[in-house]
Amino acid sequence: MAKGFWFLNFDKSKKPDIDLTPELLNELSRFRFPLVVVQIFLIIGTLGYLALEDYTLIEAFFQASYTFTNTGFGALREHQFSPITIIFTTILMLMGAATITFCVAVVVNVIMGGNLISIIKEIKMINKIARLKNHYVIFYHNEFSIELSKNFLEAQIPFVVIDPNKDFEKEALKYKYPYYINDNPHSINAILKAHLSSAKGIVIFSKNITDNIALIVSMRLYQNELKRYPYNIMSIASSNEEINRLKKIGADYIISPTNLAAQRISSIILQPGSENIIEHFMNKKENSLSLEEVIVPKYSWLVFKKLKEAHLREVTKAHVIGIEQKDGKYISMPTGDVLITSECKLLLIGSSSHIRQTKRIIMKREKPEELKYV
Repeated sequence: MAKGFWFLNFDKSKKPDIDLTPELLNELSRFRFPLVVVQIFLIIGTLGYLALEDYTLIEAFFQASYTFTNTGFGALREHQFSPITIIFTTILMLMGAATITFCVAVVVNVIMGGNLISIIKEIKMINKIARLKNHYVIFYHNEFSIELSKNFLEAQIPFVVIDPNKDFEKEALKYKYPYYINDNPHSINAILKAHLSSAKGIVIFSKNITDNIALIVSMRLYQNELKRYPYNIMSIASSNEEINRLKKIGADYIISPTNLAAQRISSIILQPGSENIIEHFMNKKENSLSLEEVIVPKYSWLVFKKLKEAHLREVTKAHVIGIEQKDGKYISMPTGDVLITSECKLLLIGSSSHIRQTKRIIMKREKPEELKYV
């Protein structure tokens, strides 16, 4: 996404797909017993002072409160107390000290040893994630997700990373993930927390083929359940056999790090000095060069026209450097006489704006006006 348009992937009106209020209330319920004990002793103290001394209700409550909490003494004629009242006051003070010590221990245990803080943090995070739309959900944190996040952040593409590792929060903060979920990727809770219902695509980076298969199947089933447009699902694999398996169950794109490394080394050996030309221009900010594949729809006016009739280079400044026919045949550096067929893929290179303009021309049903006079 172009810089300055992050708000296009942000929706303030959205609510989370999951409500963590029950979990929060469950943690807070641990404060229930100490609070009940405090209230019981305050009631006993108030009733005791009403019975033993000539106090009004508010005076009795005040006397019981500061006696029980050991915060003061001498405000309400304590020097006139009878022996029984003195004994009652002493017992109330001792019980107050014990109860407050117990309450402090419970609070410390809940905060330090429980999940209260983590639940509050998680609620805050999923509320932020719920405002995203057309974002990507990345399953599993590893070296691949680290590098992809850098590119996403640079391009201002919103994303959520999900990982089950107990130390994942530290890793997420270290690598500056703006949105992350520390949960089991296979659980329905993780799917709901990541607001997958509004996501555009899914990237699965597990090095275990079983995890990849299970997640792809789950994502397609969830997609069908929502009756929404298909997710763009990408994953990694270590062999051609795994690539074929993942494609059969619904993955759109499969990347093999092993094959990529071999191809890169091969290009260095066979064509020294030319292996990083495209990468250089793709990553050079001042050039803003993009490489993109565009499918020519059946209804396009370009179908069964020669490439030179499109005048793409003259009008949009984008260059067609490859054409892949529907049957899989690939034409590298096509000439102007090459015929453009239905549902073929054009490999375009140029600036982002030039490629967007080219897409608009390709998608039209009738020949655009600006081409009639070229």
